[in-house]
Amino acid sequence: MLKVVPGELPQPKLHEYLLSCVAPRPIAFVSTVDRQGKVNLAPFSFFNVFGSNPPVLIFSPALSGRTGKAKNTLENLRENGECVVNIVSYDIIHQCNLASAEFDKGVDEFIKAGLNKLPAEKVKPPRLAESKAQMECKVLQIIETGTGGGAGNLVVCEVLLLHISEKVLDESGSVSPYLFDQVARMGKNFWARMIPEAIISMPPMPDANQIIGFDQLPENVKLSPLLTANEKALLARSPKFPHYDDIVPYVDLANHSKEQIVEACRNKLLEGNYFDALCIASLLPS
Repeated sequence: MLKVVPGELPQPKLHEYLLSCVAPRPIAFVSTVDRQGKVNLAPFSFFNVFGSNPPVLIFSPALSGRTGKAKNTLENLRENGECVVNIVSYDIIHQCNLASAEFDKGVDEFIKAGLNKLPAEKVKPPRLAESKAQMECKVLQIIETGTGGGAGNLVVCEVLLLHISEKVLDESGSVSPYLFDQVARMGKNFWARMIPEAIISMPPMPDANQIIGFDQLPENVKLSPLLTANEKALLARSPKFPHYDDIVPYVDLANHSKEQIVEACRNKLLEGNYFDALCIASLLPS
């Protein structure tokens, strides 16, 4: 494997490796104002939610890799202590990219990127009208991680008010990833779009007391080259180890080919019937 030792290669190259490996990253499209009330709008992909009680977001306006200077967003946050974190969807991806240009302080990126403002209710900076989710925030803390170009500044924010477009809510009132069409950043000039084919529905998080775990799989199942690691992980969600009486209903499958046994196992996995799938998989030859 390639070994990358920080400090032994140029900072821009390390930056490229890090952002290419830690991906995709959600985008915080952050609006702020300075002391004079001039508006700034800039995207940041060093971003995530870090708690819900209280609701906390963290994003990081890194110092410029070229000049080492602080971004206008960071300066405004230090002056004002408020922001709106707007979420980016595919329909404004190119406008978001336009707003990422390093304009001079005081330039309104809403205007430069052809975007519209909505008044916030609890903070001074405006909301992004085109965003399908907007979070009005107050800054709790700014943590500097370094002083050179590329150094992060962790902006810890508390969400005071969250606005969600009804257009992204499903019939149950939950946010639907199929309706939201969010985008994310990858490395270099690559972005990601949450198209339906990219969305995976996972079974609920298992109860540790109700699964046997990977280590308790029968050896012939654990070592089978016909089952993928993901399939074995699903089999490990079985609530108990299969014994002879459990396997009897499927014993006729033992006369079939290995491929047919695996197909029958996979059909049970698709149904979410992990125990029966494991009973079938147990018929595989050692």
